[in-house]
Amino acid sequence: MNFDVSQRFYFEAAHTLNRCIDTASSRRVHGHTYQAEVTVRGPRDPATGMVIDIGLLQREIAGVREALDHVLLDEVPDLGTPTLENLCAYVARRLQALQPPLVAVRVWREASGDSCCLRL
Repeated sequence: MNFDVSQRFYFEAAHTLNRCIDTASSRRVHGHTYQAEVTVRGPRDPATGMVIDIGLLQREIAGVREALDHVLLDEVPDLGTPTLENLCAYVARRLQALQPPLVAVRVWREASGDSCCLRL
């Protein structure tokens, strides 16, 4: 029996974006509060009853959050264009060594209603 265990975090960041619509405002430096959720999947450990120790998951997420929080996303190495899709992929790459394995990463901006989910 496998269980999904998720942990949410947020980060505040600025970026620019070259878009076809709203080009002037998107090209200016602007910021958002981003929410993110990572999900791992696996069986419960018989000794602990847990799929993963949430503290371990939070510790791994802290490094990702530190790389994204209060920065200009345009300058984050290995992120690429700071889209929701690329943010999902970036978080997934940073957490790819997790055991049990990562199965989903979701990033969204609550204020604007935008969301992206990467299923692995």
